[in-house]
Amino acid sequence: MFDVYPIYDLQPVSALGCYLYDQSGEKYLDFYGGHAVISIGHSHPHYISRIERQLKTIGFYSNSIVNPLQEEFAALLGTVSGYPDYQLFLVNSGAEANENALKLASFTTGKKGIVSFNKAFHGRTSATVAVTDNPKIRAAINPSDHVSFFSLEDLKGVENVLSNGETCAVIIEGIQGIAGINVPSDHFLKGLRKLCDQYGVVLILDEIQSGYGRTGKFFAHQYAGIQADIITMAKGMGNGFPLGGLIINPSFEASHGLLGTTFGGNHLACAAGLAVLEVFQKERLIENAQAKGQQLKQLLSEIDAVKEVRGHGLMLGVRFDFNIRSLRQHLLFEEKIFFGSSSDPNILRLLPPLSIGDSQVDQLVAGLINSLKNEEFLIH
Repeated sequence: MFDVYPIYDLQPVSALGCYLYDQSGEKYLDFYGGHAVISIGHSHPHYISRIERQLKTIGFYSNSIVNPLQEEFAALLGTVSGYPDYQLFLVNSGAEANENALKLASFTTGKKGIVSFNKAFHGRTSATVAVTDNPKIRAAINPSDHVSFFSLEDLKGVENVLSNGETCAVIIEGIQGIAGINVPSDHFLKGLRKLCDQYGVVLILDEIQSGYGRTGKFFAHQYAGIQADIITMAKGMGNGFPLGGLIINPSFEASHGLLGTTFGGNHLACAAGLAVLEVFQKERLIENAQAKGQQLKQLLSEIDAVKEVRGHGLMLGVRFDFNIRSLRQHLLFEEKIFFGSSSDPNILRLLPPLSIGDSQVDQLVAGLINSLKNEEFLIH
């Protein structure tokens, strides 16, 4: 294997609900969801049944034939997301969703300038890595001279660039995930919406990590009461099946060949996507994410070592005044709890399945308190 991933010496061999099990039968609480991917829980019976049934009929054919599952998926997604009139284009990953969103914005406006934000992460493909604020993963073939980066909340700086008339899109995460759970204010998102309308610029909301019910609303930007022109999705969309997409304002005009994909929107992907939305509705998981998120915020804020808990729903960042690397290892190997990290070394990232209950919340809080008794973590 091409050695690009730092990995833990741990091998999960099965998973169920909110738990993973290794080869020796050890049980781990999953409060990371494999990068926010596991939305309805591991090995959900309805999810398995939906995919099994589909696989026994037809698993794949290209987008050159009629696939009624795509229309069924688009209709249900529109209803559940609150964007019933938007158009759906299905792909396989978040980076691919953002790549197509940026390309569509440029096609539509005839321009190439893009506004992005400090600490943003939008993917590793050509256009997406250019709007990602990490030069270390940007190669010589990924020019970013057409991209302007600003701090969150800097409306004045954004307007100065948009007023030049050379910008096709503003792209922003509903909540910055890898950066450490940075939440743009409602005022800022409303301001971006207003500026994009004023200067004829496409507003792209990257909801790949913050979308799909994770924050207690279907999309994080809905807390601000705005609508985006294009919204990108992936992660929890397929609960582990490779699935991504973008929903597109009806004012955008499609033409044959404008965008394309071999695997996007295949029969199995649609079955997985439908299963996730059906479980969302039946088990009221978005409401659960909001309720459990509020519960976690309250309980975590009462821990002395915790300096801040930020985010919405079950997309939370817990800030300490020390590097959390050793704490995260202790939580994993001693308390048997998976957490996430971020580019901020003091932030512990929580991205559990949206199906967690009170017992998992209690286990997490108890595990964190136990780990924090180890004084080595408190050494700055």
